[in-house]
Amino acid sequence: MREVEERLAARLAELRMERGWSLDDLARRADISRSTLSRLERAEISPTAALLGRLCAVYERTMSRLLAEVESEPPQVVRAAAQPVWRDEASGFERRSVSPPHAGLRGELVEARLRPGADIAYDTPPVPGLEQHIWVLEGAVEITANGHAHEVTAGDCLRFRLWGPSRFRCPGPDPVRYALLIVLP
Repeated sequence: MREVEERLAARLAELRMERGWSLDDLARRADISRSTLSRLERAEISPTAALLGRLCAVYERTMSRLLAEVESEPPQVVRAAAQPVWRDEASGFERRSVSPPHAGLRGELVEARLRPGADIAYDTPPVPGLEQHIWVLEGAVEITANGHAHEVTAGDCLRFRLWGPSRFRCPGPDPVRYALLIVLP
């Protein structure tokens, strides 16, 4: 896991350098302190889901695509043991990249889990117009997308194109597990 975090830190630094931005430039664009960004790029800290969400928005990438950039090229069959899992212990979010992004493909499949009480908000979509299909497998989740709140329970599917802020909240008492299909515009 440490190796993935180090590659992620290096990739984030590369993305900033590719754009010719200083840490101060990125700090203003992402509304993240310069010191946090510096520590993140040196792999001294691990990003939270919210922090990574802000950086993905600035770099116009989905979280899965960014994480896939630090993984090796995925095979056509992605075995369960090879599916990258990322956890944000602070927010209670776990994300398994079931079908990671792949060159030439616009869609990806993610399995996500939120513990009861978890509440994650994203200020902006990583890519405007991103298509999402969220199928709840167990539990319930409250999802706010484009200013509309939805309670989605086991068996339900919510689908939309994301243009604005979003929020995922697990009201409990049980955790929620859902499949998320992401399609680039």
